Amino acid sequence: MAIMVVSRFCFFVMATILSLQLCDGKVIMEYIGATGKPVTFDDVPIKSGIDFHFILSFAIDADASGTPQNGKFSPYWSPTLTASSVAAVKQKHPNVKALASLSGWSLGSTTLRWYKPENSQIWVTNAFNSLKSIIKTYHLDGIDIDYEIFPKHNESFSYCIGELITYLKNQSVISIATISPYRLTTLPYIKLFEDYGGVIDYVNHQFYTDKVKTTEAYLEDYRLRTTEFDAEKMLPSYEIDGRGIQGDLFFDALRILVENGFEINGIMLYSADASAFTNSTSRFYYEEKSQEFLLNSTRI
Repeated sequence: MAIMVVSRFCFFVMATILSLQLCDGKVIMEYIGATGKPVTFDDVPIKSGIDFHFILSFAIDADASGTPQNGKFSPYWSPTLTASSVAAVKQKHPNVKALASLSGWSLGSTTLRWYKPENSQIWVTNAFNSLKSIIKTYHLDGIDIDYEIFPKHNESFSYCIGELITYLKNQSVISIATISPYRLTTLPYIKLFEDYGGVIDYVNHQFYTDKVKTTEAYLEDYRLRTTEFDAEKMLPSYEIDGRGIQGDLFFDALRILVENGFEINGIMLYSADASAFTNSTSRFYYEEKSQEFLLNSTRI
């Protein structure tokens, strides 16, 4: 028992060091594949000098009807995002990594929820095995946690997800783990971060759900979220042609964050699908400008 405790302690120390190293770089996190539209990696402009992480959306522990499968995950992202296409974009761009996002809001017309497993350890084992297979098949580097609806009692969430991430990292199945809370799910994610923050690399908070539409309000919201999570792991986020602050006001907000002492280690974008199928002439404008912002801020 003492050896196990020491071993786990050492792992958490190493994971924390690795996490800090990851946060030293500049990263773009972009969700892709949630809409079912034929989006491809080749559509997305990728600059050197940026760690570009595609988040495939979504791997879900449910069958096609939405019935929970006790931790047995299956990929439901756009069929154009094949295993060979992941391998190809990573070979073409050595700065690219790919993650699987877990759950999301819905599967077709079925709303997805975190559910309390009858046996948490069996759920973790099933999740580890099924995700290990998906990760190997699709040449993935990590997972993103995006459960968005919770029951009143969700104590199992922190344990199950925290242990899953820990086992996947401890067995070198993944090197990156992120979480994606939004304004109505901060409490379960705060608990997860308090218990397992050492194995979580980035917090992709969905600021666009916080009903923030001015630069001043974005600053205050960002300040609040960095008190709930680790400021060094927090990424400001933007929904392309969607909710929240829009257009170049987002980049104005980023500059205000920097002026107020926040180091912007990266940006989360939702999503490549919206950029690829926009009717606007500014196709992939936000991917281009977000990378330029991070590269310029690196040189300041």
